[in-house]
Amino acid sequence: MSNPLLQLSLGQAASALKRKDFSSVELTQAYLDRIESVDPKLGAYIFVAKESAMEAARESDRRLSQGGGQARFLEGCPIALKDIFVTKGIRTTCGSKILGNYIPPYEGTPSGRLKDSGAVLLGKLNMDEFAMGSSNENSALGPVRNPWDIERVPGGSSGGSAAAVAANLCLGTLGTDTGGSIRQPAAFCGIVGLRPTYGRVSRYGVIAFASSLDQVGPMAQNVEDTALILKAIAGHDPMDSTSAPVPVPDYVSLLNQDIKGKRLGVPKEFFGAGLDAEVKDAVLKAIADYEHLGAKIEEISLPHMEYAIACYYIIAPSEASSNLARYDGVRYGVRCQNPEDLRDLYFRSRSEGFGDEVKRRIMLGTYCLSAGYYDAYYKKAQQVRALIRDDFNKAYEKVDAIVTPTTPSTAFKLGERLSDPLTMYLADVFTVPANLAGIPGLSLPCGRDSKGLPIGLQLLGKPFKEEELLAIAHAYEQATPWHTARPEV
Repeated sequence: MSNPLLQLSLGQAASALKRKDFSSVELTQAYLDRIESVDPKLGAYIFVAKESAMEAARESDRRLSQGGGQARFLEGCPIALKDIFVTKGIRTTCGSKILGNYIPPYEGTPSGRLKDSGAVLLGKLNMDEFAMGSSNENSALGPVRNPWDIERVPGGSSGGSAAAVAANLCLGTLGTDTGGSIRQPAAFCGIVGLRPTYGRVSRYGVIAFASSLDQVGPMAQNVEDTALILKAIAGHDPMDSTSAPVPVPDYVSLLNQDIKGKRLGVPKEFFGAGLDAEVKDAVLKAIADYEHLGAKIEEISLPHMEYAIACYYIIAPSEASSNLARYDGVRYGVRCQNPEDLRDLYFRSRSEGFGDEVKRRIMLGTYCLSAGYYDAYYKKAQQVRALIRDDFNKAYEKVDAIVTPTTPSTAFKLGERLSDPLTMYLADVFTVPANLAGIPGLSLPCGRDSKGLPIGLQLLGKPFKEEELLAIAHAYEQATPWHTARPEV
């Protein structure tokens, strides 16, 4: 990576652009050249918006040259978006054949707020179809490869986002996290990923998977860049009825808080069978580092965590079954050719448009919601969800944040788990509880295994206390070298 412009963080690039060290056109072109050179090996991008990106870069340069407050705080910085975000005039597929030709007539709130902050959109990033997957192998547009080892998965469903940030194909991005889809790929690719509190960021213009679990969040090279992106997108939105009217702090200015005396809980349930020994050692070393930084470490218990995966895989497919009923080949999306009648139109449009994993979850969810089974499955899962939320609430009476591994292992090989969905689902065993409870969770790198693959450390925080979570993460990041490593790709 010979171009020095590509070695800057988002924060560094934003400051340098305001100093006029270089132009947004130069920076954007450097990223477009890098994408053209490197992305064919990775498959991170579904669509590269060259013309509109350069047009936006020229507009940013005009604002930057005028000065006098014209420039916005991310003015001219090239970013990309997971292809689940509705972008006006730019194809949005959600990684599915059924939306293969969809060009939205409107802009969603998260992408709109990034653009209003001055960011330049490079393009749309690959993902598991409808965000259903833990490996980014379920995309109708082909799999994404991990830049640390192209024979391995980048994680999912925001695998294209994680791979793009890790490989310096954008300065930062947005993902969505329904059961770990920001944090798990962030861990596999050695970057920072934050799932904010449910309701902290608007979901208006985000294609729905499971509406009570989906949450938008930033993915970036380091904690400061993550805070910058969250600053751009957080806040109440009247277009989203689940968006919380809670004040948004200045996350960046609060990063350097002293963490001495902070109480960090270590739940014993996250360190048992199934956890890779190298991941466990790296996370325990990170916990020891926190102790050296002045934090107080306390063992805690989250007794209902063993039910989290089973609970999640009833609630999420049930909501997916309801949300995906709209894709019927009538109003929008791909329509089958020459249907015999309305039933044939529905049947073949959905059969041809959806991939195997999406079909599997729709059928699971439809069964769980069906007459005679609703009480036994969906209602019971919601009751268990309440118990899991209570576990966290009780823990936060004793501690300020919780420290766990992000994933049970490092990135696995492409194809390794495709024939065993249950094993694949267990890749999210440590991330799912935060979604069920609606709390914020962050993954940041804390080491590498013997194969050189990144290991992720997960921090779980109190609702709407993202600034505290970011400060705790930033303190560790500044004391360790892991965030500076980049794959050679």
